[in-house]
Amino acid sequence: MNCCSLLPFMLGIPLLWPCLSTTENSKMEQVKHREGSRWRVKRGWMWNHFFVPEEMNKIPYHIGQLKSDIDNGNNSFQYKLLGVGAGSIFVIDERTGDIYAIQKLDREERSLYTLRAQVIDTTTGRAVEPESEFVIRVSDINDNEPQFLDAPYEAIVPEMSPEGTFVIQVTASDADDPSSGNNARLLYSLLQGQPYFSIEPTTGVIRISSQMDRELQDEYWVIIQAKDMIGLPGALSGTTSVLIKLSDVNDNKPVFKESLYRMTVSESAPTGTSIGRIKAYDNDIGENAEMDYSIEDDSQRFDIITNNENQEGIVILKKRVDFEHQNQYRIRARVQNRHVDEQLMKYHAEASTTMIKVQVEDDDEPPVFLRPYYVFEIFEGRPHGSLVGMVSATDPDQRKSPIWYSITRSKAFHIDENGTIITTNTLDREISAWHNLSITATEENNKQQSSAVLVYVQVLNINDHAPEFSEYYETYVCENAGSGQVIQTISAVDRDESIEDHHFYYNLSVEDSKNTSFAIIDNQDNTAVILTNRTGFSLQEEPVFYLSILIADNGIPSLTSTNTLSIQVCDCDDHGSTHSCSNKDFMLSIGFRTKIIIAVLICVVVISGFIFLILGLKHRRKQSLFPEKGEDFRENIFRYDDEGGGEEDTEAFDIAELRSSAPMREQKARKTIPADIQSLYRQSLQVGPDSAIFRKFILEKLQEADTDPCAPPFDSLQTYAFEGTGSLAGSLSSVGSAVSDQDENYDYLNELGPRFKRLACMFGSVMPPNN
Repeated sequence: MNCCSLLPFMLGIPLLWPCLSTTENSKMEQVKHREGSRWRVKRGWMWNHFFVPEEMNKIPYHIGQLKSDIDNGNNSFQYKLLGVGAGSIFVIDERTGDIYAIQKLDREERSLYTLRAQVIDTTTGRAVEPESEFVIRVSDINDNEPQFLDAPYEAIVPEMSPEGTFVIQVTASDADDPSSGNNARLLYSLLQGQPYFSIEPTTGVIRISSQMDRELQDEYWVIIQAKDMIGLPGALSGTTSVLIKLSDVNDNKPVFKESLYRMTVSESAPTGTSIGRIKAYDNDIGENAEMDYSIEDDSQRFDIITNNENQEGIVILKKRVDFEHQNQYRIRARVQNRHVDEQLMKYHAEASTTMIKVQVEDDDEPPVFLRPYYVFEIFEGRPHGSLVGMVSATDPDQRKSPIWYSITRSKAFHIDENGTIITTNTLDREISAWHNLSITATEENNKQQSSAVLVYVQVLNINDHAPEFSEYYETYVCENAGSGQVIQTISAVDRDESIEDHHFYYNLSVEDSKNTSFAIIDNQDNTAVILTNRTGFSLQEEPVFYLSILIADNGIPSLTSTNTLSIQVCDCDDHGSTHSCSNKDFMLSIGFRTKIIIAVLICVVVISGFIFLILGLKHRRKQSLFPEKGEDFRENIFRYDDEGGGEEDTEAFDIAELRSSAPMREQKARKTIPADIQSLYRQSLQVGPDSAIFRKFILEKLQEADTDPCAPPFDSLQTYAFEGTGSLAGSLSSVGSAVSDQDENYDYLNELGPRFKRLACMFGSVMPPNN
């Protein structure tokens, strides 16, 4: 029903309200007398219903009158008012019982007051009536405006929603009495928000009245007004605002703003290289703006992947390109949303496309072999320089640079500038049946550009190896062996490779074909057995037999080898078993090995002793280098701290012994001495005292050092000279002496006192008789 049709009915209700609520006089209320009271006659109060309007302007305000039905108006009764508000808000005239309000009242704070009244006879001071409760109601006036307690409001609604879509419901409240007229009856209206929104006047429900596009405007402010008294004149109103946001729906498809993209890629770029980016724009947001890129023509060279962070399309190289083959590509890319609802497919009927032009850049590429690998065959035993095969590589670039070839680490093959491979050595299949070569092709104009290819050379077999025994056989025959007894089963091996299975043929040699002792039988399964051809063998007469066996293969041409089988005669046990023979040989071999080990150990011990003996003799010879002295000369060096020595100076050497030797200097032949050493030698002989004893001593030691190659030190210079200078007695050393030993006079030593007596006797011209 239209709200406007109800408006006259609503306006007529206040006019009829006084007729419906008439004031009535209350009858005498019969109250029961209190239990135990002296009064027997029932009395009653007489009053009107009490109402007081809120927010009255006149104070005090007369509310009504309390009066007992026995009050005859002689002023002998006194009225009293009791309860909450008595005396502070309400007062009573004690004589007449009139009640007054002395303060303004607010119904919203308190709507009724419950009071008690009492009447007392002033002559007797006794209560005429029992206490009685009565109620004073505060009547409502329209003094409160509507309020939106939940304000501000915010709502979200999908864009492009149809008309009538529910948005939100707002509710206002009025503190006035809803039962008192139209004071609390509200009507809602829009002050702002048309024409996109509407509101229901009585419920406050906001609905969409026109479709909206988020891409044009994503939020709206709507102002709502609520009026009480159903909007009549004098009504109070309140307003609130509602923020309505439009959520995104996928109503826009992504679109390329560029109709052509230009990109470049090098022909040397590897697979997966990013060569460029394309960008489509979508007015939607969030998940609705996620998109996928693709190539329409199913290109085998390029692909597009989507960057989920910025929704860009990355063009990558799917397969390597070749400038010489094709230097330009044109591809068409398309874009579409990833998430599209069924009801929104009408907005995405046709996807947006763009053109991508890719230019291939020429690059200096390495040579390319005609095959990914090569396999050649050659028979073994071919001479040096035999042809193996030929490889070929070309420069894929336009300039077609010349190519030269090389083999990496191979001594058996060689390759020339044309790619022809030849042998440099004779090949043997039994040593190596396959040769794996690495051939490198390098551009002559650019040494950095090179490529390699694998070459497999198979060496084919020729029958160049005769069969031979598969192992070394130790064959025994018992002395008491009978004729036809099998003593050995033999087999053969062939190092050659056979197209068919190997087959060997066994025969005795021509020399042994007349042998009456043993025979051979071919088993036709590449084995043969050796049998005895007689009864009885003698270990003393013929202990070993040598049997020549011919083994032939089935190769082309067939090869035959002669193999010798040694057969030892054995003194077998009673059972005729040859195991005891093999055990004896084993024990003999062990004993022989033990003897060899013992002999080696003895030789080691003898050699070690001889070495120690030589070392000991050398050490002893070094110790006896100066046999006349039992201690090192270094211990015979004395320091002279005073002028002129005494007897201590001669304790180290026995001068008497030195003087007893021949005084003549003896010249001995020496080895060749360098010039610098000879000068030192001459200088040491030219200085010092003129004593033949010391010169002889020094020359003897020098001769010893020259002729003994083991005397230490081997590489040092031994110098013998006289030391000591600065004494009043003169220099005791020949070092630095400027005079010869013939011109030196030592007679002054006799004048220096008894401390130099010994030296005076040794070097003076006059020797005392007792010395």
